[in-house]
Amino acid sequence: MTKKIKALIVAGGTGGHVFPGINLASFLIEKNYNVKIITDKRGYKFFNENDKKNVSAFLSSPLIKKNFLFLIFSLLLIFISILRSLIFLLFYRPNIIFGMGGYASFPICIAAAILRIKFIIYENNLIIGRANKKLLPYAERILVSTKKLEGISSKYNFKITEVGNIINKRIINFSFISKTKKRELNILVLGGSQAAKIFAEILPKIFKECSEIGIPIKIIQQCLPDQNHELSSFYKNLNIEYELFNFSKNIIELFPKVNLAITRSGSSVLAELTNANIPFISIPLPSSVDNHQLKNATYYKNNNFSFLVEEKDLKAKLFNLLKGIYENISKLDEIIANQRQYSDKHVYENIERVLNKILNEKN
Repeated sequence: MTKKIKALIVAGGTGGHVFPGINLASFLIEKNYNVKIITDKRGYKFFNENDKKNVSAFLSSPLIKKNFLFLIFSLLLIFISILRSLIFLLFYRPNIIFGMGGYASFPICIAAAILRIKFIIYENNLIIGRANKKLLPYAERILVSTKKLEGISSKYNFKITEVGNIINKRIINFSFISKTKKRELNILVLGGSQAAKIFAEILPKIFKECSEIGIPIKIIQQCLPDQNHELSSFYKNLNIEYELFNFSKNIIELFPKVNLAITRSGSSVLAELTNANIPFISIPLPSSVDNHQLKNATYYKNNNFSFLVEEKDLKAKLFNLLKGIYENISKLDEIIANQRQYSDKHVYENIERVLNKILNEKN
């Protein structure tokens, strides 16, 4: 019997890092790999109880430079995390490690470099993350969603392999059949894995303006649990048809109900909407590290896959954009036609090719 290859996937605590890790784990398990996942406390909540038996939550910390005491404390936490990672790797001894990004991936990958265990990093944003940038000199490869990625020194170009976005196979293979009527706006509002508090504060007022001028509108909105009652009352009083949800790993079930999405600009959700041929308005999180969400949103807009409104312009521009889309609904058809020219259907084949090459290389 052939011994299973051991793979370790380590992902930072946001959905943008964790969900590609979960998707990759599913693929590797299909290929008969023995897979374990490491995340941090934030990321652990994204796993269901059945999956948690192969998931560990490690202590992690970013490098905090607010003041000297914070810097020392964060360095101490990182040092402790590296020590724990060394002990874990000495016992588990994976054949390959995947660093999916986020500061939680840093200690394990540094420990892997010390122990000379091969690791690959993955970057799906349009500007390389800070942890990945520090790990790149020691990584075997960096897998990227697109070679438009910024922030990599040319001396590491030989490590770059474009594979596409590691998204759920169901979404890659999703066949879009909208159940919406042609002359109405059925809008899916997505706030990312953390939800977007500000969306629930600003967007309903804009939807109210749309309703008041006679635009038929239905809202399916992600919000925080403590916003459910207020939002529900607001939409009921306006007779706006609505559904609310707090978090869903299966947004694909919502796709047939809508013909437009409004979303934060994490790379994974933009890729999912594009692959599913859902037109969307991208609203980048202004506080995202190195403003990477604006980079992501600009890339998709420049490829005519979406619209873009910055958060600072929401009140001034979003109503007019929605009104313009309703008055010329063919704009959505144009977006869909462009999206259909793009697909991540070969992402797992590309990863398998890279993986086989690395595992077959002699140390």
